[in-house]
Amino acid sequence: MSEDRATDGILYTTSLRGITPEKLDGFFVGWKSAPSPRKHLEILAGSDHVVLAVDAETKKVAGFITAITDGVLSAYIPLLEVLPDYQKRGIGSNLVRRMLEEIGELYMIDLMCDTDLRQFYEKLGLRPAFGMVRRDYERQSGR
Repeated sequence: MSEDRATDGILYTTSLRGITPEKLDGFFVGWKSAPSPRKHLEILAGSDHVVLAVDAETKKVAGFITAITDGVLSAYIPLLEVLPDYQKRGIGSNLVRRMLEEIGELYMIDLMCDTDLRQFYEKLGLRPAFGMVRRDYERQSGR
């Protein structure tokens, strides 16, 4: 998938063509030390797979999802976010579905989420599992 027609004013794309830091402002809501829009663009460019939800009118990114994969057996979805003004419109669900399609059939696709988001992901076919994490909040805004 490279680009799809706009759905409800949102264009879904896997391309970063034309995406600048200015189009990525406002993400990482609630993060103590959020990555800058420039660092956000680096995150997207460094991911194996990206799906963006772009406002068809303003061309600003309204949501995104990233995945890292070996392409053979496993993938990890580290980030999914939709800007507050675009939430409750199905964009997050569309991003997850499109990413799962983009990744393809693999043995395991993992992600970590807060417990209040479990129901959201369960509706999309994922199920709870035990996981371990390490967080260094001094590096939350990136290297």
